[in-house]
Amino acid sequence: MNQCKRCGSEGIVKNGMVRGRQRYRCRACAYNFIEGDRRVNDALPAKKALAVLLYSLGKASLNMLGHIFGVSRSLTYRWIVEAAVSLPEPQAPGTIKEMEFDEMWHFIGSKKTNVGSSRPWIVAEGEPWHGCSVVVMLRLSNDYTAKSNI
Repeated sequence: MNQCKRCGSEGIVKNGMVRGRQRYRCRACAYNFIEGDRRVNDALPAKKALAVLLYSLGKASLNMLGHIFGVSRSLTYRWIVEAAVSLPEPQAPGTIKEMEFDEMWHFIGSKKTNVGSSRPWIVAEGEPWHGCSVVVMLRLSNDYTAKSNI
């Protein structure tokens, strides 16, 4: 121990004992600290990496990850955000002409027929200017006619 934990100064002196451990005081910033940290969990980096991997693959929700690791779902959310901030901004190549978005639906107990992909939708597609496309999805009202008699 030859540096202050806060400012990094090497001018530290002993400053008593706390719970049986030596306390130090920085002469530069007057910060009191003890050597080492008992709160460090060696398994934490592995837990964070596994949480980010499972979440990014779409295999686990934040709530499920919280249950698996014995922490709150808000803490798992902070782990995901922390990992996302450290990644570079994704770059999309200019050669992309079309993109497809997919959704994942979960039906627990019974299939819901009043919302979601089990109801008919109207899809209108347009190109307001060259190189840009617009897709509008509208749900049919409850009093629509499914088949025409024509």
